[in-house]
Amino acid sequence: MKRREFLVGAALLAGTMGRSRAADIPTPSADGLDRITAYFDNEVTLGRLPGAVVLVQQHGKPVYQKTFGVRDTRTGLAMTPDTIFAIHSMTKPITCLGAMMLIDEGKLALTDPVSKYVPLFADTKVGVEPEGTSKVELEPPIRPVNIEDLLRQTSGISYDYIGAPWVMQVYQAANIFEGPFNNRQFADRIAKLPLTRQPGTLWRYGHSTDVLGAVIEIISGQTLYEFLKQRILDPLGMSSTKFVLKTPEERARMARPLPNDPVLLEGERDRLAHPEWESGGGGLLSTITDYQRFSQMLLNGGEFEGKRYLSPAVFKAMTTDHVGPGSGVGRDYFYFPGDGFGYGYGIGVRTDPGNAKPPPAGSIGELKWDSGSGTYFGVDPKLDMVYLLMQQTQNERSRITPAFKELVYGCYPEGLRRP
Repeated sequence: MKRREFLVGAALLAGTMGRSRAADIPTPSADGLDRITAYFDNEVTLGRLPGAVVLVQQHGKPVYQKTFGVRDTRTGLAMTPDTIFAIHSMTKPITCLGAMMLIDEGKLALTDPVSKYVPLFADTKVGVEPEGTSKVELEPPIRPVNIEDLLRQTSGISYDYIGAPWVMQVYQAANIFEGPFNNRQFADRIAKLPLTRQPGTLWRYGHSTDVLGAVIEIISGQTLYEFLKQRILDPLGMSSTKFVLKTPEERARMARPLPNDPVLLEGERDRLAHPEWESGGGGLLSTITDYQRFSQMLLNGGEFEGKRYLSPAVFKAMTTDHVGPGSGVGRDYFYFPGDGFGYGYGIGVRTDPGNAKPPPAGSIGELKWDSGSGTYFGVDPKLDMVYLLMQQTQNERSRITPAFKELVYGCYPEGLRRP
């Protein structure tokens, strides 16, 4: 058989199999979708949320999209599908996709030491608190921090609110957010701090993806936003996703938390105080309709509307667990992917049901991430579904987010709700 005939035949077969598979997957039940509506109506009515936007999409098309409440209690403006949210850590999968594109092109390697791009990392030491003492000692790393460490959060770089007391003290004393700074300057500041663990030995949430943003800038010769805009945001049609809002019209579309949510309000003040910092780990603003396009690209295996963003092999690497058994990576109380989840390169990956009985809702192979501002997205290949929640709440997110996921999967028959 000629190559062209083979390819055409394979494409037709794949299309037929795709249609057959879609026909086998039930659509969400109307009663289940009504329960989502009732839940968020109640949250808004009780004053626990100013508002929210919810989207469930199956086979590439929305099956449920609703807005609730207001985007800002000060103005009373209604929540709309184009409302802009601070998505905090849901920035990470986008930045990591950018890095994986450079890996796909041979411009970056997982094994590259970070010091190749940020030389100060050549002198970074590891902080150790000997048992029975409160004094922190420094020791050399067993190996250099590399790009894979930044992608999978195993660099030993932390946040200033995570880890042992000495970690928080060292980070806070360093004043890493003082004055104006760009990504390269921020990476230099991080490189001067001790690592909290030896590279590759513990999953620890932190500024790894911010440092990765600096690496992207150094390789591309562009700012992080210029690179993401050119390579990801514009091609995907994510026109409202950016680090800084420039016009009064854009700013009027911004969602705000309730006045009694001090953590998010402080975070918003910090963001506005540093418009020059394009944080690859948490700085993007986006809408549910924008992030839906990114989510659908992930569901499609790295392709969207005829454009491929990652080769199949590199996409598989990004969405495969790299911190599970055999990886040498430990977990502790601060393992945020959660029970039953591994972690790929910038995204959580469901690997098993977990220890809870019954297990939390979801499917083996699902992808997900969320943020400190309450935004959440899930990608479920088994159900050919993406689902997103946009809200701005630190106070209520740990309660609402798992409830939302249970409600989404509650729209399906019992056998499809859990792994």
